[in-house]
Amino acid sequence: MPIFSLARLLLASFALLLLSACSNAPDFKATDVSSTSMGGDFRLSDTNGQIKQLKDFNGKVTVIFFGYTHCPDVCPTTLGELSLVAKKMGASFSGVQVLFVTADPERDSASILKDYVRLFNPSFMALRGQGADYEAFKSAYKFIASKHQEPGSSYYSVDHSAGCYVLDKSGKVRLYVPLGFGVDNWVHDLNLLLQE
Repeated sequence: MPIFSLARLLLASFALLLLSACSNAPDFKATDVSSTSMGGDFRLSDTNGQIKQLKDFNGKVTVIFFGYTHCPDVCPTTLGELSLVAKKMGASFSGVQVLFVTADPERDSASILKDYVRLFNPSFMALRGQGADYEAFKSAYKFIASKHQEPGSSYYSVDHSAGCYVLDKSGKVRLYVPLGFGVDNWVHDLNLLLQE
């Protein structure tokens, strides 16, 4: 076989291998961020005062959402959508853990957080942190929070990151999910990760 024909055959074979590899990649609706270095371990307290780390959620698909209980729009919208996702998925949602991490630990006490997340789903877990552990978590997951005091008032709001991160069963950040993603899209992507 001439060298030119052999080279073309090898090139065609390589192209087919690439295409088959691409076709095996999950067809996520959300943004795949698995090639980034974000995420990793954390140390945050649950509403019972117990320290939770990433390893505590091994074997579950984990959704991390950063918000606060006084949020007028983004947080209740997102948690409400995730509540509908849980209902639609039924028993398979037991393989998913939603973590609501407060962006406002000053006002969001453990008891307030516990009551808040239970309004949406009893399986949702709220976490809070302070000090170096909290700052390390925000940095690792690229979450931002900025407090805005209302002039002449003790009331303040918190601007915060609005999307969710979804971690696979091994704890690796895989997806970024924007606000208003949609119940069917959530169900699609969570089922793909649960099947891995």
